[in-house]
Amino acid sequence: MGSNANPLPSPTTSAGADGLAALLARPGKAVVALDFDGTLAEIVPDPASARAHPRAVPALAALAPHVASVAVITGRPAGVAVEYGGFAGVPGLEHLVVLGHYGAERWDAATGTVSAPAPHPGVAAARAELPSIFDRSGVSQGAWIEEKGQAFAVHTRRAADPGAAFDALRDPLTGLAARHGLIVEPGRMVLELRPPGVDKGVALTEYVHETGAETVLYAGDDLGDLPAYAAVEKLRSDGLPGLLVCSGTEVPDLADRADLRLQGPAAVVDFLAALARAATAR
Repeated sequence: MGSNANPLPSPTTSAGADGLAALLARPGKAVVALDFDGTLAEIVPDPASARAHPRAVPALAALAPHVASVAVITGRPAGVAVEYGGFAGVPGLEHLVVLGHYGAERWDAATGTVSAPAPHPGVAAARAELPSIFDRSGVSQGAWIEEKGQAFAVHTRRAADPGAAFDALRDPLTGLAARHGLIVEPGRMVLELRPPGVDKGVALTEYVHETGAETVLYAGDDLGDLPAYAAVEKLRSDGLPGLLVCSGTEVPDLADRADLRLQGPAAVVDFLAALARAATAR
């Protein structure tokens, strides 16, 4: 049986079951929000090689016309996520929104443009100190920098011992961030330095209120998605149903709070396709 025939999986919590039921009862009042890396795209050693799962765009294009909005919320620059996702100019995704840099940037499919604030001055200042941080930490080999404009990330996945390199850099980078008015966002073998006051939870909450949605679904895979999970939990406590989906089980802090756990991007895409079929049938 092909993947397009997969049934819609059931949440394992009552709150999640309520969220899914509310979404299916009134899909036109639902926001479906998704992380990119690890959720719509597989995690790869080189982030520049990441691309959305081949079935992601068709699944999103099938779902989007039936819901209030589909939003991709990512730590990547919005334009990069659009390029790597293949989201531009897709029939069915005319109203897709990509909130990049944790919501600091926004790309709207309707206009094809990105709006963004001026970079925080601390980003460039902290970036200039990285070579000395690497030297003092003894991890100059294998650690590398991903430039993000509004932020930068230090990856240790290519180091001889990625976990040891991550641990050696975490405290020095935390101190570096503090000196320049930034915060550190840890992930799977990556430490990102970015301005404070911007996270996926803030971005998701503001977008839900902007759209007037009455239900929200959020899917993510890593520690950077925890603020979005907290935002959905807060919205649920305020009476707005929500569903929390976790892609993979590598991050227990996220998986343990999820209403529905799926085995990576392929399973997430299958879920979105099944959700589109269920929404169409209502």
